[in-house]
Amino acid sequence: MSTPPPYPFRSRREIHSGEPKVYSDAPHENASVEATPDAAPTPAQGMPAAAASSSDSAAAPARGTGVRQRSASLPSFDEVTDTGATPRVSVSGTRARGGAQAVETPSETTGMRSRRLASERRAARKRKRRRRVRSFFIIVLVLGLLAGASYVAYDQLFNSSTTASDDFPGPGSGSVEVTIDEESSGRAIGQTLVDAGVVKSVGAFVRQFETNRAAMSIRPGTYRLKLQMSASGALAALLDETNRVDSTVTVGSGQKLSEVKQRIVDIMGVSEAEVDAAFADTEAIGLPSEAGGNAEGWLLPGSYEVGETDTPTTVIARMVKGTIDELDRLGVAPADRETVLIKASIVDGEMNIDKYMPMVARVIENRLADTNGETKGMLGMDSTVLYGVGKTSGVPDQADLDNDNPYNTRLHAGLPPTPIGQPSEKAIKAVLNPADGTWLYFVTVNLDTGETLFASTLEEQEKNREQFKAYCTANPKVCTAS
Repeated sequence: MSTPPPYPFRSRREIHSGEPKVYSDAPHENASVEATPDAAPTPAQGMPAAAASSSDSAAAPARGTGVRQRSASLPSFDEVTDTGATPRVSVSGTRARGGAQAVETPSETTGMRSRRLASERRAARKRKRRRRVRSFFIIVLVLGLLAGASYVAYDQLFNSSTTASDDFPGPGSGSVEVTIDEESSGRAIGQTLVDAGVVKSVGAFVRQFETNRAAMSIRPGTYRLKLQMSASGALAALLDETNRVDSTVTVGSGQKLSEVKQRIVDIMGVSEAEVDAAFADTEAIGLPSEAGGNAEGWLLPGSYEVGETDTPTTVIARMVKGTIDELDRLGVAPADRETVLIKASIVDGEMNIDKYMPMVARVIENRLADTNGETKGMLGMDSTVLYGVGKTSGVPDQADLDNDNPYNTRLHAGLPPTPIGQPSEKAIKAVLNPADGTWLYFVTVNLDTGETLFASTLEEQEKNREQFKAYCTANPKVCTAS
């Protein structure tokens, strides 16, 4: 007969549970062990099996050996296997090796361990996926940075080689005046600079123009630059207002020919005789025959930049051509050009408020047609009277009204012989499309606001003139002609 071991037997499930087992040679008190129903009690060491069977409960405490007992209330081994219940060993009053008190220790079952392992595997897979995603984005970012760096390096290399071939190193030398036309594009400015010998190529200037936001603010005009400048240097010089030469001849709407002549003298530094000679050469300035040799009214309002090679003749020719092009665009026949310009110049001379211009144009047409009525075909316009006596603004006095000259439309019926100023496009359009109405009179009753009243009879006009007289009494300086 084999002798059982002096310590409690551990099942394979207990061994693999990972829980430590406490062994002790000290007597066990109130030890109860869960066991399977088929397991027999283990006989105490040195006692026959039969004796152990009959007196195991009494002998166990006396001999100091631990005894497995079966409890009907605990699950069997088969139940543990099927349900996954956790066997539990409870030791009460037993001192563990080293004198420590034994405590109840739960053991892990196969099902719980399987679930824990599965959860750990899932967590590991998630961490692995996250690492892969992070790695992917890091790789993409690195590749993007490498591609960008490569492009920049290539672009710098390419531009450096290009710049060496199509751009001057700068800073340039000498001096040249270059005129930039209004609304010129970057390429057009570049071509102008190439033609003047300022930059080497249009491409070099366009590259600088497109990379500098301030380039769009380059003003039209004449600039004093150097020859063989770098494209960047030329652009910087155009953005510097100190390099801009004051060489602009400005023609305003309603401006008289005498005023335009003086502006040309002042800007171009020429004599009055030279300017008069230029206007007298009607063929050179392109003045059409219907103008009758007088350029009054044929100088298109606007700004004209004067270059180093310009003369009074070339500048005046540009003004005349501008007017001809405008009349052609508006559909004015050559035979009607002078008449339209005369009427439009009077509209500009009488009115500077857009909404009243077509109404003033209608008054002109009605008066010219009223040869047998109250007006007897006379325009009676103050602007023409003032022009005849050499004045440019204000209200004509009695001496002006009595001055007998071809432009005094209070004394002479019909239109004056020539325009009385340079008409605006708005005035020309008003003449071509006058408002509908029976007005024969109008008067501006407030020279500050431009308020104007229109009348179809002389009686209505006299009532309106009373308002104007009251205004002039309150504002004598404004009403004084000059």
